[in-house]
Amino acid sequence: MLFLGAFSTFALILPFGPVQAQTQIPSVTVDAPAQRARPAATAASRRSAATRTSRASRRAPAQQAAPTQSASNGATGERAGGPVRGFVATRSGTATKTDTPLIETPQSVSVVTTDQIRNQGAVSIGEALRYTAGVSGDVNGGSDTRFGGLQIRGFDMTMPGLYIDGLRIPSSNYVHFNGLDPYGAERLEVLKGPSSAMYGGSGTGGLLNYVTKLPTAQQFGEVSISGGSFNRYQGQFDMGGPANKEGTVLWRLTGVVRDGETQVDFSKDNRVFIAPAVTFKPNDDTTLTVLANYQKDRAGWGLQFLPASGTVWPNNGRTIPVSFFAGVPSFDAFNTEIATVGYQLSHDFTDNITFRQNLRYAYQHNEEKVFYGGGYTDEATGQLARYGSYSNSYINSFAVDNQLQGKFTTGILSHTTLVGVDYRNTTFRDTAFGVTTSAPEVNVFNPAYSYDWTIGGMSDDTGVKQSQVGVYAQDQIKLGRLSFQLGGRQDFVTTQVDSGISNTTVSKDASAFTGRAAVMYNFDNGIAPYFSYSESFLPVLATGFGGQMLNPETGIQYEVGVKYQPLGWNALFTFAAFDLTRDNVVTYVPAATYAEQTGQVKSRGIELEGTMSLADGWNLRAAYAYVDAIVTQDPVNVGKAPTTVPLNRASLWSDYTLQNGLLAGLQFGGGIRYVGATWGDDANTFKVGASTVLDALLAYTRDNWRLSLNVTNLADTRYVAACYNLSGCFYAEGRKAIGKLTYRW
Repeated sequence: MLFLGAFSTFALILPFGPVQAQTQIPSVTVDAPAQRARPAATAASRRSAATRTSRASRRAPAQQAAPTQSASNGATGERAGGPVRGFVATRSGTATKTDTPLIETPQSVSVVTTDQIRNQGAVSIGEALRYTAGVSGDVNGGSDTRFGGLQIRGFDMTMPGLYIDGLRIPSSNYVHFNGLDPYGAERLEVLKGPSSAMYGGSGTGGLLNYVTKLPTAQQFGEVSISGGSFNRYQGQFDMGGPANKEGTVLWRLTGVVRDGETQVDFSKDNRVFIAPAVTFKPNDDTTLTVLANYQKDRAGWGLQFLPASGTVWPNNGRTIPVSFFAGVPSFDAFNTEIATVGYQLSHDFTDNITFRQNLRYAYQHNEEKVFYGGGYTDEATGQLARYGSYSNSYINSFAVDNQLQGKFTTGILSHTTLVGVDYRNTTFRDTAFGVTTSAPEVNVFNPAYSYDWTIGGMSDDTGVKQSQVGVYAQDQIKLGRLSFQLGGRQDFVTTQVDSGISNTTVSKDASAFTGRAAVMYNFDNGIAPYFSYSESFLPVLATGFGGQMLNPETGIQYEVGVKYQPLGWNALFTFAAFDLTRDNVVTYVPAATYAEQTGQVKSRGIELEGTMSLADGWNLRAAYAYVDAIVTQDPVNVGKAPTTVPLNRASLWSDYTLQNGLLAGLQFGGGIRYVGATWGDDANTFKVGASTVLDALLAYTRDNWRLSLNVTNLADTRYVAACYNLSGCFYAEGRKAIGKLTYRW
């Protein structure tokens, strides 16, 4: 109740004007350059503008309008995956793989737009998800240079949950792709709950879809420089437009260069990111976009594996500094290279039949060098044991998704039917070696560091190959305002694991049929209640102790909810209640090199989320989630709650831009984030306390210039983000201030 009171008070003191109806902005006709070049005698030129608009909505979103410069107004003519003005996305393709209004999508989908990422100053995917209901992207704290800890509806989706443009990008035991820079994303979309009926092998909690920025039909450019806390300096750019007079070739280039550190001593945060994309539009019916990205990180090891004594509670009145480094300065590092390349193809055979193909190859090499805390050897003096590891991981993944979409009617029913076949092949190899130093202990209150290290014998040499073929179908059926969604999929998966340590090779075949069914009614006042049932099936890439094969995870969800899109407002409000069951649960201890299957976990809860961007310059995002997760099958911990899952999580962000007067263009706002207490070990013997954090924004836009200051954790609150056991706790990020100067044209 105290938090709800503070929540309400914060909302009341924010300055804003009266709620106004959304001002309509003329949409940009992105096909205009190509239309001017069409010969008058062609069949395409004789089609109506309405037909061309209908076709554009069915294509992969390559033909985007230029990115917006203001977050104060909603966009018209929005397409799934395309740019959005403000915080409110109204369409998405993540849940259905078709361009569907969110108000007609009978499943929870949260969209984080580019404007929201910019206004909140998010510099990682984890930070961008902080104001999303039922989701956390930085469970392990802001110093996690591995960018792990993606949690959706109480389940860890770090390894199975990341998708890029609708294609899953798998992970190995050591490395994943969640560190991709958010500046390369047009939007981040979170689909909550099982979705294997459309995506095959995917996690029970849901998935995060990183929607890539694509070329635009209008020339634009943006350049920014920024600097701030932890000696952080960054430059970034985003530019594109037509490459020829006819507008049949479009381009875009996005990049980031960063030199920085983290709040942890001796820990770097350096990055180079580049993402080119080119779109070819030879005619009205065909669009091909070729896109790629490359990212190179040179970072330190942010996770320190600190004891609960000295972090969660005082150690004889003493507290371990947030900046404490448990490693060896001359050794510890976390270096990665990520590269992806692919294309999105769309072709209209007729006005009602469209073929799409989405293909991507992804590669990552990771070098992990770490000495990490292993618990006290003498708690009274603060002597901490350290263990060292050196590992290399290589992962290669190829995926292609073929879709055929048709629109037709049968009597009084209208159908949008999708059939597809997809294929994914993933290989990775993880190797690890033990490392020793002459000083295996360090004092957490008065550290004296050793600088020598010796790489020892190999402790892990595991290679995994997995191939998956899936055949799926979906029908979106409408009868007036009543709609139904039916989907099903059959998957065939082969997984092979070889161990260089034991010189053994084992393989496992798995297959499963998964389904999804939903019903929804759209009232004419903007209210849309729905009910959905969905299933998941996840063949596990990770291996268990001794390289043993693991059984596929499975999941079932029942969800009932209401969506509300008030007439005349650029706003969307959602309520959802869910009941999730996850079987053959795979868990990971952060310091372990293998996975474990613990049985069954149930997660039940409710989520409320609202986004709004009004014409008077007011943006708002509010979220609340109640998640009651409990272990229902396990050899030891039946009846216990999983670690890191809070019962309550809430957030509110609001910003306002002055529209008139001498200070027109001045923007100010802020947010409050609350995370409830979590259990710190599997046996539920101690708790990590709740936390409340404030964020702030001050910005000024004049002509093509924007100067901004974002401060996260404004009060520099010291708190523990998560614990997995008594010797595995992680601090959240302290206060961080970043100033940025941006020029757009």
